[in-house]
Amino acid sequence: MAIRSYVKNGKKFYEAYVNGFNAQGKRVQQKRSGLESLRKAELAEFELKRKLAQLKEDKVHPTWDEWLIDCHQLMKVAYRPSTLYSVEKTLAKWVKGRWDKRDLSSITRLDVHEFIFEVMPPDVSQHTRKWVLKIIKRIFQMAVDHGKLSQNPCNGMLVKVPETDKKVLTSKEVETFLHEARVTNHRFYPIWTMALFTGLRSGELYALRWSDVDFEAGTISVSRSWNSKNGFTCTKNQKMRVVPISSELLAFLKGLKLQRGGEEFILPHLTEWSRGEAARVTKAFCKSLGITDIRFHDLRATFITSLLARGESLARVMAIVGHSDMETTNVYLRKAGIELKGGTEKLGYKIPSVTGAEILQFQRS
Repeated sequence: MAIRSYVKNGKKFYEAYVNGFNAQGKRVQQKRSGLESLRKAELAEFELKRKLAQLKEDKVHPTWDEWLIDCHQLMKVAYRPSTLYSVEKTLAKWVKGRWDKRDLSSITRLDVHEFIFEVMPPDVSQHTRKWVLKIIKRIFQMAVDHGKLSQNPCNGMLVKVPETDKKVLTSKEVETFLHEARVTNHRFYPIWTMALFTGLRSGELYALRWSDVDFEAGTISVSRSWNSKNGFTCTKNQKMRVVPISSELLAFLKGLKLQRGGEEFILPHLTEWSRGEAARVTKAFCKSLGITDIRFHDLRATFITSLLARGESLARVMAIVGHSDMETTNVYLRKAGIELKGGTEKLGYKIPSVTGAEILQFQRS
């Protein structure tokens, strides 16, 4: 910081000069020249010093790519490995390089909207757009939570996704499915049977131990799940629940226990199941039988829909399958058609009855 004098065109001038570092640690140099008096130079120096001090105190806004590095470390602590993997894979595929080197605070709602609805290819599904937006929202919200931003630019932004038509097996198809799986001694037969009679998710079935079964009470305690990235963890909603065992399943489990001998786990951990190929195997078997080609997870949908279609209460089904949100179960209720059944019986008019003579007249006409 200094004031120096110099002569230009035979006239004396002054120059005020300051240098220092801003809040990001970058060197800042500023000067004002052409000052006609020492007093003006001193005032200019004072103003430059003040401006430098403000730059030094300014809140630092990281760039998008800098914040992603910090987010990765934060997520490693807060999220499961599978969640972290999905987030990183999504960002690498869709967002990488989009906003790198841009200050996080400079990315606007319009930027995000343009990216989701205009930049992403037109053939990308609404489900994918919704997922990508969810990840971007999460990144910005973490910045808000950690004091890097004052507000999330994505707040209120939505991607409307049409409700998917869940595939389920009819009762007759279930009987065909299980009968053929049993007579052919299909390796997935015990797994499919457990899925159709408990409604458990694939990971919950994989984690079931014999110690979870209370044969006297006729219940199964579901408190854990499994996947290839997380290993054994708690259930999806992180709550334990109890699933009642039907008389059909009770007899099946007793026979299975004799077959499994001293095995810790109820079901065999088949290589295909461990590799996440249960959906492929299930669909292929259904196609070979000429029935609805469902995936493995649709066995759970079949269980839920079948219970609802036969009058089981919504609350009871929610408790059995572990749904925290009633709207999730309502999707299956609509599939079962229960809420619509009988709805057209209240019309205020009737079809005229037709006599035999009238029928004959119609035919002649």
